Formats: sequence, C-alpha cells, structure tokens
Amino acid sequence: MTDNVISLLEKRKVANSNLGRDKNTNLRPREYLAEHEVEDLIKGAKLKTRHGYRDSTLILLMFSHGLRAGEAVNLKWSQVDLKQSILHVQRLKNGTPSTHPLRGREIRALRKLKRDYPETEHVFVTERKGPLTVNNVQKIINRAGKNARFEFKVHPHMLRHSTGFKLANEGQDTRAIQLYLGHKNITHTVRYTELSIGRFQGFWQD
Repeated sequence: MTDNVISLLEKRKVANSNLGRDKNTNLRPREYLAEHEVEDLIKGAKLKTRHGYRDSTLILLMFSHGLRAGEAVNLKWSQVDLKQSILHVQRLKNGTPSTHPLRGREIRALRKLKRDYPETEHVFVTERKGPLTVNNVQKIINRAGKNARFEFKVHPHMLRHSTGFKLANEGQDTRAIQLYLGHKNITHTVRYTELSIGRFQGFWQD
C-alpha cells in the first residue's frame, strides 16, 4: 500500500473508533432489557430509598406501556381509570395516542401510589407534590440498575425498547405494536420485529 492509502485507512479507524462514544456503546451491550432484567430493575428501585414504591411503579408503568421518560412524568391521574382498568396514553414526538388495558398488578400498584401521594394531579410526584422531571427519572433508573448489580448503565429509553422487543418476540402483529407504542411511522416498529428471536426459530434442530 502507498503511504497515502495507509494514512487514509488510519484516519478511518480513528473516526470509527470515536463513533458512538457519546451514546455509551462501550458501556451497554444492547439497548433493551429482557423481561426478567426489568423485574430485577423493579426490585432494585425499592432498595436504599424512601420512595421505592413510587420508583418501582414508575418502572413497571414505563415498561408495561412503552412510556418515554417525558410521557411518564407528564402522566396525570385523569388519564388513569382504575374502575375500568384503562390507561389513556398521550405520546410525545407527535406520536399516536392510545388506550391501554391495565393489568391487576398495575392497578394494585397505582392504588397504593394514590394512597401514598394523595391529592396530586400527576401520578409520579416529588415530596413537594410537584411532578418528577426527566432528570429525576434518569437518576431513579440509573440507581435501580446499580442496586440490581447490572454490569452496564441503564437509561430510561431502554424500557421502551424492552417493550417493543418483548411484544415482537411474543409474535404480536407489527401494526398492533406500532399502535401500542404510538409510532407515527411503522419503520420505527419494524426494527423490533426484525430482531425478534422468533424469526430464527427452527433454523437449527437438536
């Protein structure tokens, strides 16, 4: 090779090595959690804090409904219908709003949360009764990941990705997943079905 070609290749190596550093690609092996890892995160949220039940319920709701951090902190009790077991989800980023069913586990958690933090407009609030911020959510989930002894850093949007991968791996219809997550464009949903393990079932036989 000529010196110019070698110099160009070296520059490309340096450029490629810098790609994604700010996105924590060296800290996280993937951008989603398995369901059992989410359960570990929920347990970790209850440790070493006075607001463990609030924090664990936050993680449960974010995972169950694919909520972004901003959608979680904006969630109001007026969107929650505990009698009919319904959650009215309002999406950010021009996402499509939808109505989700609430499971028994979520209903029990929300009822207790309402007793613990009465007379508040928002579901997830601080001691001063104001809504949590996105920064609060980041700290809560980061702390829960450390308590759960994860070997990589956890961030809030991993929970939304985890929802998509869970639904795709269960074989749910792509269009239904799109509506559930509120994606305007189905191309954002397809990435979950493309990585679904179900696509490769049967490739090898024991």
